[in-house]
Amino acid sequence: MKFVKLSYVVCLLLAVALGVYILADPTPPDSKKIDPRLWGFVPLVIWLFFTFWHHMQKRLVKITILGDRLRYEGGLFSKSTRTIELEKVQDVRVDQSLSQRMFNIGNLSLETAGGTSRLEMDSIDNPQGVADHILSLARGQRHPEAGTDAGPGPAASAGGV
Repeated sequence: MKFVKLSYVVCLLLAVALGVYILADPTPPDSKKIDPRLWGFVPLVIWLFFTFWHHMQKRLVKITILGDRLRYEGGLFSKSTRTIELEKVQDVRVDQSLSQRMFNIGNLSLETAGGTSRLEMDSIDNPQGVADHILSLARGQRHPEAGTDAGPGPAASAGGV
């Protein structure tokens, strides 16, 4: 969500700058035509649309840790839910590009015992902390006598846990 918020701010700043430019320009527009300076808002509207689309995609993903299970839900009109038993989690992988590392976000992949596919969560905040938390809970499920310092995790939206 950090990049989505940044994109909204950049759109707003560019719109304000373009509006100030239009108001400060002393050239009177031709009253019979649309002011050609207004075409500068078209790329901003397109950028805003894609920012909003990305925002909605992030808000429609929900990851919840409930006791011994991790539930991954996604979708707007049709919803897809995947539930993973924490004791079956074998591998948690964190991938971060350079720009993601700068903002402490990354992609998280979970692999389970007996599972043929990976569960991937894109652009989540603090991915290494989330991976450690999930592994700690998984270890606690496999070895309950060892105990863990992590309780049930909070629900998360937009790909963050």
